[in-house]
Amino acid sequence: MVTIDREAAPATAVAAAPALVAAVLGRPRAALALTALPAAVALFFRDPQRSPDLGSVPADEVRSPADGKVMYAGPGQPDVAPAGEWQQVSIFLSAFDVHINRAPYGGRVTEVAHRPGKWLAAYKHESAHLNERSDITVEREVDGQTRRVHFRQIVGLMARRVVTRVAVGDVLTTGQRIGLMKFGSRMDVFVPLDVTLAVRTGARVVAGETVLGRWSGTANP
Repeated sequence: MVTIDREAAPATAVAAAPALVAAVLGRPRAALALTALPAAVALFFRDPQRSPDLGSVPADEVRSPADGKVMYAGPGQPDVAPAGEWQQVSIFLSAFDVHINRAPYGGRVTEVAHRPGKWLAAYKHESAHLNERSDITVEREVDGQTRRVHFRQIVGLMARRVVTRVAVGDVLTTGQRIGLMKFGSRMDVFVPLDVTLAVRTGARVVAGETVLGRWSGTANP
């Protein structure tokens, strides 16, 4: 089942204006052709059901927070990763990907920080620390140890707004919807060194379903 996110309403209304003008001017063929534009905009905000909505995810798994292509998977990059030692997975979302974002790991939200910035192309290295973005951190106690995952919504050249629907103190489940980014963007996920990454650069990932890494067991890149 696919629904349309509520953020679609204003953008779709603007996209429908040319068709309405053509109809008012008595040009039905042009109006009909122009209805493709609001339909395409509405489709951008599609929100398909994913498997985490139907059951639990193992506590050792980190799932993809977004649909898209892995731009980078490896040690945390300088000027990109938060302070400390991290591994990093960066995902590029084209305008054709689903842009609903999901929590890569369940736990209590300990940080939500929105930072204004530029709108560089999301595939550029410097976009991670210069573009407008929201940083989110979740923590979970497992076997007496605190596990921490940090993830970041980053706008791109076309995306001009980050929508973050979580707050400090919220308790999330892995795969839970946390917001979206509009019209092409990037998501970075940072996990501790004791997580084995399960994806490689160039891989296609699906939000809530693709395993990015595991705290235990054998990863399958």
